[in-house]
Amino acid sequence: MSQTRTPRELRLAGLVCSLAFAFPGLYLIWRNFTSGADPLGLLLERQTLEPFWRTVRLAVLVSLSAAALGTALAWCTTRTDLPFRRLWRVLLPIPLVFPTFIGAAAFIRTLNPGGLANDAFSFVGIAETPELRGLFGAWFVLTLFCYPYVYLPVAARLRQLPGSLEQSALILGDTVPQAFRRVVLRQISGSLAAGTLLVFLYTISDFGAVQLMRYDTLTRAIESNYLARPPMAFALSLILLVFAGVVVLAERSINRRLPEITTHRTSPPMTHALGRWKTSAITLVVGTLTFAVLAPSAALIDWASDGLLRTQRGGRPLTIDASKVVEAASNTLSSSVLTGLVALVAVTPIAFLVGRHRDRIGRFAHSVVIATFAVPGILIALSLRFWTLKSGFFGDLLYDSMALLIFAYVVRFGSLAMGTALVAVRTVPDGLHDAAATLGADRWKRFRNVDLPVMRPGLLAAAGLVVLSTMKELPISLIVAPIGFPTLTTRIFGSFEDAFVAEAGIMAVTLVCASALLSWFLVLRRADHL
Repeated sequence: MSQTRTPRELRLAGLVCSLAFAFPGLYLIWRNFTSGADPLGLLLERQTLEPFWRTVRLAVLVSLSAAALGTALAWCTTRTDLPFRRLWRVLLPIPLVFPTFIGAAAFIRTLNPGGLANDAFSFVGIAETPELRGLFGAWFVLTLFCYPYVYLPVAARLRQLPGSLEQSALILGDTVPQAFRRVVLRQISGSLAAGTLLVFLYTISDFGAVQLMRYDTLTRAIESNYLARPPMAFALSLILLVFAGVVVLAERSINRRLPEITTHRTSPPMTHALGRWKTSAITLVVGTLTFAVLAPSAALIDWASDGLLRTQRGGRPLTIDASKVVEAASNTLSSSVLTGLVALVAVTPIAFLVGRHRDRIGRFAHSVVIATFAVPGILIALSLRFWTLKSGFFGDLLYDSMALLIFAYVVRFGSLAMGTALVAVRTVPDGLHDAAATLGADRWKRFRNVDLPVMRPGLLAAAGLVVLSTMKELPISLIVAPIGFPTLTTRIFGSFEDAFVAEAGIMAVTLVCASALLSWFLVLRRADHL
C-alpha cells in the first residue's frame, strides 16, 4: 500500500475510538486510587492474593494441557496416515461452539445421581461417579473447550510446511520424534505460542466454568465482592488487569526471540505412518471428541427432551415457555449483530490509518484495540457499571441502557475484528485505488465504489467473529444488560444455578445450535479448506 495524506477526520475518529477502548481499563486504575481505600494494602491481603495464585495455577495448567492436546491433534490430522483425517479436521474445532459454563454444567449434572453417566456406570456395578469440582474440574473442562485455540493455528501451519525439511532430517539420521523437536517445533513455534496465549487469557478471564465448579479464581472473587465490598473488587480487578498485561508483554518478548519463519510450501507435507501407534492416535482423537462434543451434546439433549416429555406426561410444568426462549434468542441475536456492526464501524477507520496511511495515531490506536483482548469481560462490566453510578448526568443517561451493553461488548470483542479488517483494507490494490482518483472520483466515491466491494468479504468475516463471540459472553451480560433484557447466556446460567436443568437444556441447545451454524460458516468450513 502506498502512503497517502491522512484525512484529519480519519485521524480524529481513530483517536476517539482508541480512547473509548482504553476507557474501562483506565477507569479501573483511577478508581483504585480515588475510592478512599488503601489499594496497596488491599493488594497484599490474603483475600486478594489467594484468588490470584489459584488463577495462576489454573491458567498455567490449562495452557500446558491445551497446548499439548491441540498440538498432538494437529499433528495426527495433518502429518500422519490417521484414518478419516478429513472428517476429524472438521469435527475437532466444534468445542468452540460451547460456552465453557455450559460444558461445565453438562459434566456436573451428568455425573450427579440421575445423570446419564451415573446411570451408565450403575449397569457395571459402580454405585457412584466421581464429583467434578474444584481445580481438577475447572482444569478438565477448560482444557476440553479451549484446545481448539491451539489446534486451529498449529494445524494450519503444519499444512503449510514443506515435507522436504523433515525428509532431510530423517535422511541425516534423526528419528521422527527428533525431527519433530528439532525441525517442526521450530517452524510452528509462533502459531503454538499465539494459540497458547489465547488459552491463557481466556482462562484468567473465565467466570462461568469456575463459578459452577466452585473454584475461587479472581473473576469469581470479583463477582462476589463488587456489590458488598467495592474496594476489594477494584483491588482484585487491578491485579487481574496488570496480570493480563504482563502476560501479553511476556508473550511478545518471547515471540521476538523465536526464529523468524518465512518458509512457504514447495513440496507436499510429509505423511508419517503411525504403525503400531495408529490405535493410540485414533483413541486420542475419538476420546477428545467424545468428552468435548458428544458428552455435553448428549447431556443437553437429554435435559431438554426430558423436560418436554415430562410436561406432556402431566409432570411438573416447565418454568419457561416458547415465548421466553424466543425472547432470549431474539435479544441475543439482535444485540450480537448490533455489536458486530458497531465494532466494524469502530475499527475500520483504525484499519485505514494503519493499512493505507501508515499513520502514527493509527498504530497507537491499533495497539490499544489489540491490547483490550487481554481485558477480561468482567473487568469491563465492573468498570462501566461503577462509572454509570458515579458520573452524574451521563451515567444516569446510560445506566441500564442498551447503549452501555453494546459498548461493553464492542470493547471486549472489537480486537477480534481488528486483524481481519486490517487484512481487508490491505487487499485493495493500489493501482485500482489510484485509477479511481485519476478518473476524478473523490474520497467518498472511491470508498463506496472501490474500497467497499473489495473489502466486503473481509469486513463481513470480521463482524461475524464479533457476533459469534458476543452470543456466548456471560459476565458482561450478567452485570451490564438492562433489566428486562434477558439473553440466552444469562437465562441458561440462572437456570443452572437454580437447578432448573430441563429449562437450561432447552435454551442451551438453542444457543449451541445457533453458535454452531455461525461457526460452520466462519471457522469450520474454512478450516477444512486450509
